[in-house]
Amino acid sequence: MNEATAPITQDVVTIPRKLPEGGRVNLIGLTRDELRDALVAAGTPEKQAKMRVGQVWQWIYHWGVRDFAGMSNLSKDYRALLADRFEILLPEVVTRQVSADGTRKYLLRIAGGHEVETVYIPEENRGTLCISSQVGCTLTCSFCHTGTQKLVRNLTAGEIVGQVLVARDDLGEWPKPGEPKNETRLVSNVVLMGMGEPLYNFENVRNAMKIVMDGEGLTLSRRRITLSTSGVVPEIARCAEEIGCLLAVSFHATTDEVRDRLVPINKRWNIETLLGALRDYPRLSNSERITFEYVMLKGVNDSDADARRLVKLIAGIPAKINLIPFNEWPGSPYERSDWERIEAFADIIYKAGYASPIRTPRGEDIMAACGQLKSATERARKSRAEIAAETGL
Repeated sequence: MNEATAPITQDVVTIPRKLPEGGRVNLIGLTRDELRDALVAAGTPEKQAKMRVGQVWQWIYHWGVRDFAGMSNLSKDYRALLADRFEILLPEVVTRQVSADGTRKYLLRIAGGHEVETVYIPEENRGTLCISSQVGCTLTCSFCHTGTQKLVRNLTAGEIVGQVLVARDDLGEWPKPGEPKNETRLVSNVVLMGMGEPLYNFENVRNAMKIVMDGEGLTLSRRRITLSTSGVVPEIARCAEEIGCLLAVSFHATTDEVRDRLVPINKRWNIETLLGALRDYPRLSNSERITFEYVMLKGVNDSDADARRLVKLIAGIPAKINLIPFNEWPGSPYERSDWERIEAFADIIYKAGYASPIRTPRGEDIMAACGQLKSATERARKSRAEIAAETGL
């Protein structure tokens, strides 16, 4: 077995769904089938199970109810049973920051005391929520701040879905019984571009996205969900078949030499191998096109020659190229490309027939680059701990 076909393995701990023996089970993140099994195991008659799943599902994911007592179409006895056996538990908001441009960044605490980041970016016609799939990351991309943080574990499906629910809670985006339905969606798009590599946590990401896409709950279509991968080639086809969402690829370079340095996973699945997998994705997922993410690094990957190579590499793939001005972070080895250079790069791509939007930097005043808030918070805690030790407190 060669390296390209070897099984994907990681030293990652995934926490169980259930709390310690005698505790209650969190319903957030259970698929419909898992919820049915859990309700039957708790004493729900088999004949009622499908109806009860639908009722509980709508209360949690359509109405945003967090207390079983509020599920008014269930009998008091059944609500008491649910409260005794289950809970509706979301990640804890440790820090909430709002940028001058309206971007909201959340530092969330999950089971085990670990912390992850979620960012909400409001735009004129939509609101995009960037969510995390792992605590830390194993890929060590040299331009990415999360890559400086050790991988701790995968997030559960509940912790992934929980990020969406936390944002909707904060934005007040739940319908109110008896009031006209508001068709304006504040969280209209979800992107798996936060901390971690989603395809290294495939099952939990898949189950979470099925919940997000469910038509009787959060009801985001698969075309409103974008999964970003650094290039875990064996899981790309599986993503197309089992999730079917839009795909974005952290590409960032046009030669293996440069991409090996920027995105080390390229040493395992190089550009040619990655592009081979990407050419099949739109057909397998019935997706319109693939987004190539390309962070602009001064003097590294931003030349006219890079732009022309990029166009040649993706020829034949339905695609758009998102050009991302580098969001600099303390200690970063790179600088953001000059604006004129970014525009010249974009012009070459545009003239070749590809959409090449330049992403507007957002939330820089609240450290919205992935991983920055978590690191800053940890540094602040360390400083306080050191001060306490020095003063004997």
